[in-house]
Amino acid sequence: MRAVIQRVLSASVRVDGEVVGELDRPGLLVYLGVTHDDGPREVGWTARKVWDLRLLREEQSASDVGAPVLVVSQFTLYGDARKGRRPTWQAAAPGQVSEPLYDAVCAELERLGAEVARGRFGADMQVESVNDGPITLVLDTP
Repeated sequence: MRAVIQRVLSASVRVDGEVVGELDRPGLLVYLGVTHDDGPREVGWTARKVWDLRLLREEQSASDVGAPVLVVSQFTLYGDARKGRRPTWQAAAPGQVSEPLYDAVCAELERLGAEVARGRFGADMQVESVNDGPITLVLDTP
């Protein structure tokens, strides 16, 4: 599982012009990619790491201050563009595998106490954000 985490002042996701997920105060924007061998262990590890990482101001975590988290599925995080001009997506898990794991990460964050906003899995989304810092971290499960 791969997550790109950004500290943001605000963020929103639109699908067909409609806001489907939004952070109206400082928090974390998480782009989440799933690969073929991910499962429950990676779900738990990723959710806990996102919730507990000290990425917010004054070295605080989202769990320390109750900051909201917007999670957006993004299979392109597993794109490979090392050869040629067209990336391959072979390392990205197909939707029937990745959608339940995306939902599970969101549910686990909520179980941990996070206020979670979501994109819409598989949709053509427009994401807007105001980065804070900027702080961006790429997180891969062990």
